[in-house]
Amino acid sequence: MSSLSENLQQGNTLHLLQTEDQILPVATKEHIVFLPHYDTLVQSGMYEYYASEGQNSLPYAFAELIDNALSATSRNTGVRTIDIRLLFDESLGKHAVVIMDNGCGMTSKQLNNWAVYRLSKFSRESGTFSSDHAGYVRPDPVARSLNSDISYFGVGGKQAVFYIGQSTRMITKPAGSPDVHELIISKEEFERKERNKEDIYSGFIRNRKMADSSHVRDDEERFLHGLIAEEVGKDSFTAVVVTGVQPEHVTFLKQDFHLWTRELTACEKSEIDNDMQTLYINTSADTFEFKACTDVDGIVEGVLRYHPFLYDRETYPEDPYSCKEKDDDSIVMNQARGKRPIFECFWNGRLIPYTTVSEFDWCAWPKKTGTVPAECYSRFSGVLFTNDRFQVSTNKLTFMDLELQLKNKETLFTRIVNGQEQRVKIHKEFHQWLKTCHEKWDKQVKFRGFKRTITRTDVTTKKMQSPWATFSSIEWDGRAYKAGQYVKSQKTQPIFFGSVIQFLLYGDHEGDVYATGGQVQVAMEPKALYDDIKTIPISKIDRVITNAAIKKSIDDELAKLPDKLKVTWPEGNPWTQNDVRPAGTPLGPLHVEILNKKGESISRIPSAMQNTTRKALSIELKVVWHSPNGDVETNSHIAAHSAKWAFWFRTMENLNKLGKYTLHLNTILNVNESNATVWAGNQLPNHTLDFSITEGSAERFVVGTVNTLLHVGVPFNIPLELLDEYGHPARPTPNLKPLLECSSVSAECVFFTGNPDSLKVKQEDPITVENGTSVSFDVEVHDVAGNVTAHPKLIISCQLQGIPGSSSMVAVDCSNTGAGTLVLKPITFKNIAGDQTVKATFDIPVSNCLSSIKTSPLFHLKLLNVSFQLISDKEKIDWTAGDLLENLHYRLYDERGRVVPLSEEMARRIKVNWAADVSVEELAQGKLPNVPVPTLVKEEHFYQVSYMEELVSVDTSFTIVPRPDEPKHMKATLSESTVRMGEVLSGKICESGESTHSMLVTGVRFNPGLPGIRELNFTWRDFAEHVTIKLTAGVPAQLKLVDGPQEVGIKLRQGIQTPFLLQLFDEWGNPSPDQRVVVTLKTSTPALKVSHFTNVKGTWGFYSIGDIDLCWVFRGSFNKKPIHGPAVKLTIIPDPNKPVKLVVEYNTNSVFPAGGTLTVFSVSVVSEEGSTIKNLNPANMSMLLWKGEPSGTSRPPSGVSYGTPRDKVIPDHVGKYTIQFVLCVDKTKGLWSHQYVINVVPNDPVKLGPDLQPPTPVVVNNNVLDSRTLVEDMSLKLMDMYNNSAGLELSGKVVVTIKSSKGSSDKNLPLFEGKVKSLQFSLANGEAQITNLFIMENSPGQDGNEYVLLFRPSVPGYGPKNPLAAFELPFRFYNDVENRKQMSELTKKKDQLKQTVDIYRSLFDTNRQLITELSSRCCISNIPAIDKVIGQKTADAEKMKLQTRRVCAMPDPFRGNLDVLGKIGHLALVEDDDVATVISWHLLGDIDCVVTMTTVAARKIYDDTQGKQQVMPLDTVFWRKNSSRPLPHIRNGQDSFRPIGNPVFARDLLIFPENAENCHIVFGNLLGDTILTDDLDSANHYRKGVVQSKVPCPTLLTRQGDRIRSNGKFGGLQNKAPPIERLRGQVFGAPLPKDYHTFIGQIDLLQQYRLAMEKSRQVQEDFDGHMQYLKSPEMVQKEEEMDEQEKQLKDIETKLGTLDKAGESSGMVTKRTRRKLLKQDY
Repeated sequence: MSSLSENLQQGNTLHLLQTEDQILPVATKEHIVFLPHYDTLVQSGMYEYYASEGQNSLPYAFAELIDNALSATSRNTGVRTIDIRLLFDESLGKHAVVIMDNGCGMTSKQLNNWAVYRLSKFSRESGTFSSDHAGYVRPDPVARSLNSDISYFGVGGKQAVFYIGQSTRMITKPAGSPDVHELIISKEEFERKERNKEDIYSGFIRNRKMADSSHVRDDEERFLHGLIAEEVGKDSFTAVVVTGVQPEHVTFLKQDFHLWTRELTACEKSEIDNDMQTLYINTSADTFEFKACTDVDGIVEGVLRYHPFLYDRETYPEDPYSCKEKDDDSIVMNQARGKRPIFECFWNGRLIPYTTVSEFDWCAWPKKTGTVPAECYSRFSGVLFTNDRFQVSTNKLTFMDLELQLKNKETLFTRIVNGQEQRVKIHKEFHQWLKTCHEKWDKQVKFRGFKRTITRTDVTTKKMQSPWATFSSIEWDGRAYKAGQYVKSQKTQPIFFGSVIQFLLYGDHEGDVYATGGQVQVAMEPKALYDDIKTIPISKIDRVITNAAIKKSIDDELAKLPDKLKVTWPEGNPWTQNDVRPAGTPLGPLHVEILNKKGESISRIPSAMQNTTRKALSIELKVVWHSPNGDVETNSHIAAHSAKWAFWFRTMENLNKLGKYTLHLNTILNVNESNATVWAGNQLPNHTLDFSITEGSAERFVVGTVNTLLHVGVPFNIPLELLDEYGHPARPTPNLKPLLECSSVSAECVFFTGNPDSLKVKQEDPITVENGTSVSFDVEVHDVAGNVTAHPKLIISCQLQGIPGSSSMVAVDCSNTGAGTLVLKPITFKNIAGDQTVKATFDIPVSNCLSSIKTSPLFHLKLLNVSFQLISDKEKIDWTAGDLLENLHYRLYDERGRVVPLSEEMARRIKVNWAADVSVEELAQGKLPNVPVPTLVKEEHFYQVSYMEELVSVDTSFTIVPRPDEPKHMKATLSESTVRMGEVLSGKICESGESTHSMLVTGVRFNPGLPGIRELNFTWRDFAEHVTIKLTAGVPAQLKLVDGPQEVGIKLRQGIQTPFLLQLFDEWGNPSPDQRVVVTLKTSTPALKVSHFTNVKGTWGFYSIGDIDLCWVFRGSFNKKPIHGPAVKLTIIPDPNKPVKLVVEYNTNSVFPAGGTLTVFSVSVVSEEGSTIKNLNPANMSMLLWKGEPSGTSRPPSGVSYGTPRDKVIPDHVGKYTIQFVLCVDKTKGLWSHQYVINVVPNDPVKLGPDLQPPTPVVVNNNVLDSRTLVEDMSLKLMDMYNNSAGLELSGKVVVTIKSSKGSSDKNLPLFEGKVKSLQFSLANGEAQITNLFIMENSPGQDGNEYVLLFRPSVPGYGPKNPLAAFELPFRFYNDVENRKQMSELTKKKDQLKQTVDIYRSLFDTNRQLITELSSRCCISNIPAIDKVIGQKTADAEKMKLQTRRVCAMPDPFRGNLDVLGKIGHLALVEDDDVATVISWHLLGDIDCVVTMTTVAARKIYDDTQGKQQVMPLDTVFWRKNSSRPLPHIRNGQDSFRPIGNPVFARDLLIFPENAENCHIVFGNLLGDTILTDDLDSANHYRKGVVQSKVPCPTLLTRQGDRIRSNGKFGGLQNKAPPIERLRGQVFGAPLPKDYHTFIGQIDLLQQYRLAMEKSRQVQEDFDGHMQYLKSPEMVQKEEEMDEQEKQLKDIETKLGTLDKAGESSGMVTKRTRRKLLKQDY
């Protein structure tokens, strides 16, 4: 009834019928409603404006909104303000357009009227739409002006806003009202109402306070807060806010701003200087005003304006924004207006842009020639002003029938003169006015001297090639021009001079004729420079210049041509004609200038073409050597011009060949890629210099052929040849004196020894031998140079003289060696009494040599005696300690006791043990060295004197015992020379003199101070002693940091490049050199660990820090005592590529129905610095799901099975599940997310069923109630397709009926108790309780049949389209009790067997599905082979990494500190060497600048370096991201010209290995839009094209090292990059080769593949294990049991007569079936 009442209230017609197909007895009426679809409003703008002649109608849509604003502000007493705001800043929300005015505003009723489509101002006084203001009153007409009464039809505003965008918000406040009214109309709202079946054309107006924006909550409309805030202080206003602006409109509004604003102001007739009406008014010379009246009170005022022809051009204005297509007819016809219509039309002062009137009969183009030239009819424009009696389209773009009404015969035209109407013949008046204008204002050309008519082939249009009349002269503006006269062009490219050939006029003409223009053929002057004929319009002749000026200009042009070469010698070493110079004389340098006839230096061929590149001149230098075999070119150079030194040739130093030479200097011009020496038939300047080269002065000599077999002492000759520096024979100088030094002879000769000259005996003379011994002589034969020489038959003999009875001779042969040894027989004298002398005579064939031999008697030494106060051998002597034992002498005695005379030879054999150095002279005199007595009295000292020969050895000894003496001085003895500060001097200080007195001093310790030498002063009696000792630093007690940063920024797991210099100090601050101190490094928190520590450099491990202040603490240990050290503050620089956390985002309000699809889980991998890591492999991310609560730890609970959900399917069973994500970081480490709990709720109910399947009932048709019981108590619930209880909020009823079983056609069905076919049970909260269900006594039914209880749910909202499946319960019906008992037992057994079989089938189905899954994943590969490939790829990558490449050599000590990025040279890499050179040089002043993140870090570096280091903090850098901006030559996605040289932004060639985002900011500021091209020519071409497109051109760099600044300047050393070697390492480094990154990518893929293979191996193991389990005896037994029970079940079903199909569905839905259903749904 509720729905019935709603339908009646809505005005629907109700028919009360007995049946649905009842025939109506009488005709009836049915009330219907046919509202227009909302597309009528939403699409109206598109329909109206897109049908507007194919033009962009957006300005006219704006004009509609401006019309409304003009109407609203028409009654303003003050300033009328209308604002158009384009809000395209995406940071403020979505794009929007706002039109705001300070008009009268609208009340809520007026705002409602505005929203009604097609509610015009004339129909707003009806009952439904009556306004709360006064009715409409038509304003007084204002001629030719905008009367602010153009908001007219009630459609334009709606069409405009929905053409511009998709939604509009009207914000208005009427004068005197405290409230602001808002109304929103949007396409989105219309669609929402249509879906919800709400009233489309209804809404709400929000009435709020001023400046209250609390209702704006959408972030896409953030700009409304600022707009609403501007309402304060305004009395009245209206703002139209259009959002959802079409993208094409946004592009048009941005890129064509001037175009649409011009069209908009033209529509509203605003005062601008470039709209067409303004151009018409400013260029007109006279006007013709008229008026037209129609029969519908329509009044049209018209104005015609004449635009005269002035000498050389039509003054009819061209549309500056129209596409100008050149019409060949305009060359001849000079049609000013062309094909454009005459009249533009205005309605109520507003331009109607798409309606024009081409002409009226009285002002149309004449059909025949009259008194007025035909071209005058194209020199006037017109405008028509109509009142509102003429109909226009609702979008005010087109008149309906204006032209038809004006061309009606009933229309009356009158002329207006001085504001008064004159009834005259409009045709005649117009013709007279046009004639007067032509005669008064047009200025034309008179052609004279007709010659002939020709056909021109230089005209591209074939129909315009003929006829052309030629004339010899013209008369133009009071001046005559004739053939042969010099003229100058103007407004041509380029400006040129020439002589007139003839004048041309299109058409058949004879004799003199007037015309608006023609053409002239001009031969360009001077002809030596230009050999060309130009045809230009006569209007382009310069009428101001004189013939003398033209002649002078032509002469000046001739004087600019190159005339001669000027050669100068900058270093003052000129060569004259026929000069003779020695070989090697440097030629040059040469400075060459090309001079014209004016004496001016030039470098290019002059040209009158202003925009044509002048041809550059070069100087070619050639030096030709006129050799005997012909001319040879020795030098060839081409010099380009330089602004600094013109043409310059460097010094040539290769002129070293003798003969005549010629130097040629030629001026060359590059024409068609060949060097030409002739231009315009004239030889370009050249210069020739003849000279000769002769030999130079002698610089060296060459040794001639020398006899290579030479003998010492034999003279020989050495020939010498004198040469100059280049090997030419030279004359000797007058003062040349040869000098021969053996050490400097460089000739290769073989020298042999000379002839025998002398004999040398090596023994001394005389020789002393003992009697009875032999003697030998070593002899050598020498040449004159003293060399040992050999000679044939060289035999040396020796004869002794003076030996009685002996005259033997000894000889030796020295023929081979030149040396030998003569061994004589023993020399024996009998009864020798003294020394005997024997002479030995040596004879050789060349000379002889005499040597004397002295012999002495044979004797033996027997006694050595030392005499001093009768000291005997081994005697003890007491002597004063420290004294000197002097005057000791010794004697030698022979065997007979005789004193042996001493000699120096004998003295050398005397040895003493107390002195190492003894005087041989004193020993030869028998005197021994003095013996120093020891100073210590407690010791005895042994002294010995010995004499030793070969056969004799004698010695003597004595002992000295020191005795104390009287004290003479004091001496202090220290046990150590150094002592530590603060320590007591160890040991005892012994102070003693040369007596028995001694003292011990202990407990000496120095006061703290500076280490160094200390002096100890000891005094006793009159004695004093000074001892020095070195005082060193004390025990190490402090550890200080003397070099290294106090604050360090580090990246975890990376080394620290900056070394720390630590110094040990004692407790008084003195440096300690002790090396036994062990220094360790500790951290302030256990969370920060040092994994490696060497020389205070480390690699750091970080686990969890939090907000703890971090620092390193250096500690020392000395003798197990700690030494406190400094602490270095640490700032952990997070690694942007190290994942530390997984952030999971999902809609927490999502519902998770069983078996449905999981909502989207967005997993972000967060790095250490808090940014999101991108470009991760999705295969490394896994999602785990298990049933139950979270584990409370970071990982899933042990003992709980979990898995990765496939196809994002929610589990089947309801309950709480936990989801966790894990990222595989490496092989052993994973990053785990938080654990998220989802509550799986039942899905939509689809059926009715019990929790457990009840047994099959068996009933007997008798009078016992228990035998007729079908259901005693059973609970049925609404369930989803996965058997979860669903529909807890649903209620209804369950209808129970009986139907026959499948395949049965029995229509005699049993009935329930009470003889009813159906029963109803209530269904509450999705559950129905079925109790006491019986069949009636004597119920119909067939004995032994199976019937089905059908429990069909009936729930509101579920019908035929979405039915709920009924629950079916089969039962057996019998008439016999015995049969019933038997069948009841069989039925129970059947149910048990069926349940058991279902369990077995489920088990084996699950196993089969698992086997299928595992077999599909098994793919075992050779993992060792993969490891081998990975190792090979890794080795190749490391080898490539170690290859030599370009690096930045600048030191960067600040890198790694807190908030420091490093020096600019280290932040980027450049692949190409040339690009790296030019960019590094371009940024040379900034390349060593240190970039910091904060100003604080920059200031710290500035202070530490005393301001010497330049720094740049990023937090003070303004940077606007413009990486997407195209190159300057690309506009609107198209090239404005075709560039060459491959231009590219220089910043795009930089590679940032780290901190890419910050580096973009740095180099975006430094390089800006700097562009790089291939070479200088392409750079100049690019700049020229950009500038001609009226676009500023940035700085240009070239790969060759040139630079063109943004102001166009180039050239000079300051704009040329030096070679890369001169940059001294201040250059950007080169990246690793691309193959390296390829290898790394391949290694990553191989590692992933290896991991997949590992997983595949594990799956294979699981598969093999499962297959083994399936083949186990236990599973085989279960399979046999299932087969046996299936057989029993089949037998029972056969007995029951209800054999079911094997494998029938049990009502359970498998996962695979569910996936198929899901795929069908989605």
